[in-house]
Amino acid sequence: MLRTRRQHPAPGSTRETIQPPGTGQLVVWMVTVTLLVAVVGSLANSVMALVGLLVFLPAAAAAQCTVRQTALVCAWTALLGSAAFLTGGGDVALADRVLLLVLTACLIAASLYACRRRINSERAMVRLHSAAVAMQRQILRPLPLRTDDVLVDGVYEPVQEDRLVGGDIYDVVESAWGTRVLIGDVQGKGLAAVGAAFAVLGSFREAAHREPTLTGLVDALDASVVRHNSYVARRGDDERFVTVLILNIDDARNEVQAINCGHVPPHLLDAGSVITPPLDSGVPLGLAALAAEPATPGRFAFPGGTALLLTTDGLTESRAADGAFYPLDERLAALGDLPRSDLPRALHEDAHVYAGKAAPHDDVAILTVRRPPPLHPPAERTQSHFI
Repeated sequence: MLRTRRQHPAPGSTRETIQPPGTGQLVVWMVTVTLLVAVVGSLANSVMALVGLLVFLPAAAAAQCTVRQTALVCAWTALLGSAAFLTGGGDVALADRVLLLVLTACLIAASLYACRRRINSERAMVRLHSAAVAMQRQILRPLPLRTDDVLVDGVYEPVQEDRLVGGDIYDVVESAWGTRVLIGDVQGKGLAAVGAAFAVLGSFREAAHREPTLTGLVDALDASVVRHNSYVARRGDDERFVTVLILNIDDARNEVQAINCGHVPPHLLDAGSVITPPLDSGVPLGLAALAAEPATPGRFAFPGGTALLLTTDGLTESRAADGAFYPLDERLAALGDLPRSDLPRALHEDAHVYAGKAAPHDDVAILTVRRPPPLHPPAERTQSHFI
C-alpha cells in the first residue's frame, strides 16, 4: 500500500496575497504623512492645499489595506478636508473649495469600492489556486512515498515557481509484481508539457497494475503518448516525446529491473562508491515506432544498505558561468556521507551554487530510492490501492 507523509508546501505552492499593515502601523503612517503635507501646505500659504495633497491617501490604502482600514483612512481624509474647508479656506473661492471637497468625496467613494473589489478578486484567486493545488497534488503526489519495497524521497522544483507541476514527472506504484518507480522528463515546457505529463502518469498508474512485465508497461506508456500527440496535433499544438526511466523493485530479490527510454541513467550509491548500472538507452516515449527493436529490461544488483539516485536533466544540465555542466558523479562522491534523505536537497542546493547567478532553465526532479524496514510479512503483499 502506497503511503505518503505530509510535507510543507514547496516555495510557490501557495498564492501570496497582499498583506495589510497593522492598524497601529497604519495610524503612524497617516499621522506622519499628514504632518508632512501640513508642512507643505503651510509653506504654500494655503491650508486647502492640505486636502489636495492628502487625496492620495485613500487610493494608497485601497491598494494595500482592508476595507475597514481603508474606511479609517477615508474618514481621516474627510475630517481633514472638512476642517480645512471651515477654518482655512478664506483665500480660495467658495466654488473652488466646494469643488475640491466634492472631488475628495468622489475619490473616497471610489477608493472604498476599489478596495472591496480588490479583496473580492484576491479571495477568488485564492479559491481558484486552492483548487489548482488540490488537482496538481493528484498529478504529482507529495514526497516522500513509501511501499513495502522502497522509500522514495527527493526534491521537485518546476522552473516556473508559481506552478506545482512542470515537465518533470515521477510516481511510485506498488503492484503484484513489485514496486514500479517512474521518473521522466517531457520535452518542452508550459501547459502543453503538463498535458503530456498527465497522460503518462495516468497511463502509468493504471498499466503498472495490469502489465506483468516492464516491456508491456513501456508499450502502454508509449501508446498513451502517441494518443496524446494525435489529439494535440488535431488542435494544431506541437507533439511531445517523453524520456523516462522505469524501475521494478521486489523485496524478495536483491535486484532491480529497469528500462531506460532516453533518460538520465540511475546511480547506485554504496558505502563510499558511486556506480552507474549498465543499461541500454532506448528511444523516448512517443518514438517507439522509430526503434529497430522493442525495449528490453536490464538488471542490476540492489542489495540492502544501498540507494538509487534518480534525476532529470534539470540537474545534470545545470551550467556554471563558463558553460561547464554540473559534475554529478564528482559531487555525488563529495556528498556521499550525507544521509540518503538529505542528499537530494543537498545536490539541488549545490547545483544552484554551481550555476551561480545563472537562472534555472529547466525543471528539476531528484529522487533517492532505498529499502525501508519491512512493514508487513511478504505473505501480506496484495495488489495495492492508494490511500
